[in-house]
Amino acid sequence: MHLPGLATYFAVLVAARIVSVLMAGASLPVTAMDALWFVVPSMLVIGIALVFAWGVVRTTAYTITNRRVVMRFGIALSMTVNLPYALVASAAAKLHADGSGDISLALLKPHRVSYLFFWPHARPWHLLRPQPTLRGIADAGAVAQILARALAGAASVPVQAMAPASARPDNADLPQPQAA
Repeated sequence: MHLPGLATYFAVLVAARIVSVLMAGASLPVTAMDALWFVVPSMLVIGIALVFAWGVVRTTAYTITNRRVVMRFGIALSMTVNLPYALVASAAAKLHADGSGDISLALLKPHRVSYLFFWPHARPWHLLRPQPTLRGIADAGAVAQILARALAGAASVPVQAMAPASARPDNADLPQPQAA
């Protein structure tokens, strides 16, 4: 939900307002009251985003089978999406320092998905060719290996072992199955 960026954005707005009011010659109590009119709505927006993020986490389940990835998500309206391996062109893992991460699935052309339908389970900033993404995976390296083995098994090719997590860059591509 990009909450650190959202909080930084509101902090910059509040700081700019405080500087603006002080430069206009207002006293500190007046400046504090004026800043409060920006802080309260900012905290409300951040709080709503936190509650939404909590709801997304509580209502999302990803399943990797021998034939497909199943994504179940939705707070108000639960949806289930089956992504057969025959439609997956490639997969990429974004691993974080704590071992968590995201795994994105690029689909073969001409197959497409809707970015709005999958949001927030879509790879950020890939609007023209949206990629369904398994977000916030706790042990993303292990899940990436499981997915790589499943993709390779579906394509009947061997899978390469991944380097240890400490040796991998932040955006490590998963082994790609080759057409037989």
